This record gives sequence, structure tokens and C-alpha cells, in this order.
Amino acid sequence: MKITVQLPENAGLQEFDFLLYVASKLYEDGLVTAGQAAEITGLSKRSFIEVLGRYGVSLFSLSTEDLIRDVNNA
Repeated sequence: MKITVQLPENAGLQEFDFLLYVASKLYEDGLVTAGQAAEITGLSKRSFIEVLGRYGVSLFSLSTEDLIRDVNNA
């Protein structure tokens, strides 16, 4: 899917910053994986994970169910 967004000039965002913001939020909400979010931004998965903190997003899920599932999978 392709979406076109027009931001006001005074928003102070470059296209890349906007993509990072959107991809970080989609990842945080569990709508995309880290790999998919990285594709949105054009970054490698590792690079995307490294910049998550800049947007206040934890790499780790905050849900107890996800934590239990991760522990069981380990």
C-alpha cells in the first residue's frame, strides 16, 4: 500500500524523520514487525532497532502475555 501525506512546511520534519516516526509507532502498536518497520524506513533491521530509543519505543513488548510466550519460546 502506498500513502501520500502532505505535511505543513512548519512541521519541521524531513521525509525520513516522518517515516521513522510512523514505523516506530506501527512497531510499538504491534501492527508490523521490526523487519517490516525497517523496510518502511529503508534501514536495515539492526539500524531500525538501534534508533527505536530515539522515539521512546522499547524493543521489548510490555505485555505479560508476550513476555510469557517469549520465555516459553526460549
